[in-house]
Parts: sequence; structure tokens; C-alpha cells
Amino acid sequence: MSGHVDASRRTKLVVSFAIIYLIWGSSYLMTKIGVSRLPPFAFGAARFITGGLLLFVVARLLARRAGEPWLPALTSADWKTFATVGCLAVFLSNGSALWSLQHLPSNLAALLNVSSSFWIPLLGMFGARAQKISSRVAIGLVAGFAGTSLIVLPGGGDAAVASIWPALVMVFGCFCWSAGTIHIRNTQPALDLMTFTALQMFCGGLMLLVPALLQGDVARWSWDTQGLLALAYMTIASSGVAYTAFAWLSVNVTPAQLATYGFVNPAVALLLGWWVLDERLGSLQILGTAVILFGTVLVNWPRAPLNNGKREAPPAA
Repeated sequence: MSGHVDASRRTKLVVSFAIIYLIWGSSYLMTKIGVSRLPPFAFGAARFITGGLLLFVVARLLARRAGEPWLPALTSADWKTFATVGCLAVFLSNGSALWSLQHLPSNLAALLNVSSSFWIPLLGMFGARAQKISSRVAIGLVAGFAGTSLIVLPGGGDAAVASIWPALVMVFGCFCWSAGTIHIRNTQPALDLMTFTALQMFCGGLMLLVPALLQGDVARWSWDTQGLLALAYMTIASSGVAYTAFAWLSVNVTPAQLATYGFVNPAVALLLGWWVLDERLGSLQILGTAVILFGTVLVNWPRAPLNNGKREAPPAA
């Protein structure tokens, strides 16, 4: 029975990591298309409000099948958590990205998002589920950053920072995302992860309506086909499927393991650009991808067994 549980857990880990690696790796391309075709903050608000509502319906239908009530009993503390995570991981994080991607190339945005892979383990050293960083993990994090640099730097002029402010805003958004991730990990909400993810996305989407209204995005909304297709992809795949996988991983793996998505996603973004947009894949970029994989292996390598032959237990689900 124990072996079956371990196998099931390993399968969930592999599938969840594959989802956030591939879907969020493609999100740079899709968001760039979206904000170039549709008003950016209205694009973000529509994505998270719609995605949150759809995910909530799916979550509660599954809850009903399990014999739970349609509407969960929520306390003021629950709504405070939704608002906190929604503000950090949606409003501030994605709001920063939406603004920055109007001024930065997508490959530079991918590089700047690697900073999340440093913030998550560092912030993960504090709180109720604090996790120290080993020397091996530290080497893996450095290797991952070095590999991402090799991938992005050959972009030449396209990768240059046109303005320091968009870059700083992007990094600020990465810090907020990481803080929201660690907050979820430390609070461990009693609500099921799918419902929790849906409600924090919905709250963050409502917050994004504020800059959308102040900036006139709602009045400038258009029904551009490419923009709407990008919105549909980001709503269903990125906001729904990938967010749920990420929320599950945030309480089932170490912060350092979780942070590896920040190394792999830029590599995926580069490969998609080469495949979809016929961008050139240079030797340094191939080398950078290999270095990223090396760093990912170091961070995710199983911990050494204890003296009694049993491995250190993973964080509680």
C-alpha cells in the first residue's frame, strides 16, 4: 500500500512540474501577444476573474461529488488570506508583469523572472515551515541562473534594458509572487487547493480592475481575434490548470524545488520562440539549456538517507 502511495505521489509530482514548466514557459509568448492586442490591465483582470470563476465551479462540482456542500463555509480569516495572496500573487505580481511587458522584450522578461527562484528559497527560510538551503541547492540555484543568462544574453540588442524602471518593476513583481507562494505554504489553508486557488485568483482579478478603470483599459477594449485567443489560453491553461498544479506543489515540495520553474520556463520560452517564430537557436543558448537542466537536477536530487536507511520525510501535504 505504501509503495502505491509513493508511486502516486511521484506521478503527481512529475505531472505537476511538467504542467508549470510547459504552460508557464509558453505564457511569455502568449502574454506578449495579449498585451500587444488588448488593453493590458483589462486583459489581466478578464483573465483572473474569468479563470477564478471557472475554476471555482469545477472545484465545487468535484466537492459535491465527494459529498461536500456546494458553498464552503468561509470565515473572515479565510477572506483575509484570499485577499493577501490575491494581492501579492495576482495584483502586484501579474500587474507588474503586464505593465513591464509593454516596455521589455519577452526574453528579458523571462530572465528577470528567474529572480523568483532566488526569492522563494530565501523567503522559505522563514515562517512556520521554514526550510534551510543546503550547499548543493545553493550551487543548483547559481547554476540555474548562469544557464538562463547564457540563454538570454545572446539576444543582443533585443535583450538590452530599454529602461531601468520596467526591469525593476518586473523584479518587484517576482518578489511579490514569491512572498505569496511562501504565505500559502506557511498558512496551509484548510480549504481544498482548487477552491482556494480560484478564490485568490478572483480577488486578485478584481484588484486588477482598479488600474484597468483608472487607465481607461475597459473603455478601450477590443475583440481582436489573436488577443482573445491569447486570453483564452492564459485563462484556462495558465490561470486554471497551471495555478492549481503550482498550489499543490507549494505545500508538497521544498521551496528550492518549487523555485526550479523559474529556470526551466525561460528555456521553454526560448524553444517556443525558435519553433513558432523561427528564431535562431545559437550554441550558447543550447549550452544554457543544458546548464539549467544541471541546476534543476541538483536542486531536485533526493536528499541523503538517514542512518536508519529511511529518507528524510517530505513536507506534509
